[in-house]
Amino acid sequence: MLKPFLDRWRLCAVLIAAGMLATAHAFETFGGYAPCTLCLRQREVYWAILTLGLGFMMLVRTPGGPRWREATCWILGLGFAISCGLAVYHAGAEWKFWPGPQACASGSAGVNAADLSAFLEGAKVKPPACDTAPWVFLGLSMAGWNAGISLILAGLSGLAAVRERAKQ
Repeated sequence: MLKPFLDRWRLCAVLIAAGMLATAHAFETFGGYAPCTLCLRQREVYWAILTLGLGFMMLVRTPGGPRWREATCWILGLGFAISCGLAVYHAGAEWKFWPGPQACASGSAGVNAADLSAFLEGAKVKPPACDTAPWVFLGLSMAGWNAGISLILAGLSGLAAVRERAKQ
């Protein structure tokens, strides 16, 4: 069942990263959920995975490139593991297991006319708080869902790398 995905893992990783970024953007654009600092960091990891995945897709098609197939899967797995770690940190801050970054603790998640007026007059804008979850589904925040998804993707990257080794 997983074989077709594992055989084209670099493409799958690119599509999944793009899908995660599109989902985050949709929550922001259509749902009105402004991203906090940690949300933006998690997006940066997906941008890196997407960029690396595209580069790796080209690399393995160059002369001598096939020898890098296994390594590229491990590197993508490392990216997903970093995403998982960052998401766990974010979810832990939301659950108050540990403090989040000082830059985005207990801020105001909403923006009103007074905030906009103050901004136009030169006041500093504080990003949404990292220690409150604005959206929860089945007991997990967006960061919690990202942690679980990233962990699964890191595992699938490892499986793809092992599969690449077996094909050599």
